[in-house]
Amino acid sequence: MGRLIFHIDVNSAFLSWEATRRVLAGEEDIRLIPSAIGGDREKRTGVILAKSIPAKKYGVTTGEPIAMALRKCQNLYLAKPDFKLYDKYSKAFVDICREYAPAVEKFSIDECFLDMTGTGLIYPDPIAIAHEIKDKIYSELGFTVNVGIGPNKLLAKMASDFEKPNKVHTLFLEEMPQKMWHLPVGELIGVGRSTVEKLEKQYIRTIGDLARADVVQLQRLLGNKLGQHIHNYANGIDESPVAGEPEEVKGYSNSTTLEQDVTEADRAYEILLALADSVAFRMRADQVKAYCVAVTIRSNTFKDTSHQRKLFNPTDITNEIFEISKQLFDELWDGYTPLRLLGIALTNITHDDVAQISLFTEQDKEKEKQKKVDKAMDDLRSRFGSGIVTRGGTIQSSSKVGSKHKARMDNNKS
Repeated sequence: MGRLIFHIDVNSAFLSWEATRRVLAGEEDIRLIPSAIGGDREKRTGVILAKSIPAKKYGVTTGEPIAMALRKCQNLYLAKPDFKLYDKYSKAFVDICREYAPAVEKFSIDECFLDMTGTGLIYPDPIAIAHEIKDKIYSELGFTVNVGIGPNKLLAKMASDFEKPNKVHTLFLEEMPQKMWHLPVGELIGVGRSTVEKLEKQYIRTIGDLARADVVQLQRLLGNKLGQHIHNYANGIDESPVAGEPEEVKGYSNSTTLEQDVTEADRAYEILLALADSVAFRMRADQVKAYCVAVTIRSNTFKDTSHQRKLFNPTDITNEIFEISKQLFDELWDGYTPLRLLGIALTNITHDDVAQISLFTEQDKEKEKQKKVDKAMDDLRSRFGSGIVTRGGTIQSSSKVGSKHKARMDNNKS
């Protein structure tokens, strides 16, 4: 028998984990009412991170602004995110998975791959053992998962995305024509929106169309690497291993696709500050620093551009990363093209805590001050969740640059 891979995916993880905590405390199960995780109801700020099935029936979607969700469902119950709780439950369900599989790869906070290859003598019925894992997670931890079964990571993950919640699905090569090829091409992992538009212009509308397409024509349309990659995926070809041990992190990044196009510098700076805070927080948690900062922007015509800057001293300080990101953004943006996406990436990671000697003592004092601010905010997040505090003060610090963008925009108009 060939490879056998399971993909375990927690159903609406953040909401399920919050609901589980409340049920164990004797409170109402918020999975049974219109509810969601994210943002601040009073301020109507933030985005939806997860929603219940009753909320989904009102049209509430993951990633949409809180204000928009409340217009769809006025009685929507909102709970603030608690990443300390999420880490706890994430570790707990992965630990159960490790009881069954020789190799487990944690793919994200709420999903993992199990390499069950060669376990046939212990578990002769893969579907039965998948149900056992699923039911054990529910009975011991109180939340549901989907399990996808396939001959590789791709098909196992595709299978776990079929009907939810609390289901086991298979997707083997012989099942692809019936279960996968009729799906829209955009549902194939690795096929983004811009790729979908190019494929549909060539009348490639389903995954089956893509599987039957000429690979040479796909390479001409999309490039050699992407064309071959998605053609392989459409035909169920994926040789990537289940990594039993996590690889060393080579970089930290975060980006956001915007609900409304950004056309103001100050708004862009607010988003960059939040992104800088997010990636810096993760670096500090791992006790590493970065020698390189990069910023990416995407226009409303889906054109991506990016700039990066290498640093003399590595940093994990939020404000330093933010200030560099603003400068890179100013170099990238023309001041008027609407933007759909902003992103920050930190690379050239080091575990060393060595800085070059500086003669500018005032600058060093400011760094120490910023480090104390970062530590205080990290401590609050660790205790109360990431939503407890947010950075502010971008408007004043960016007013001069905002004026520069306005002047540049006026010049471009004239």
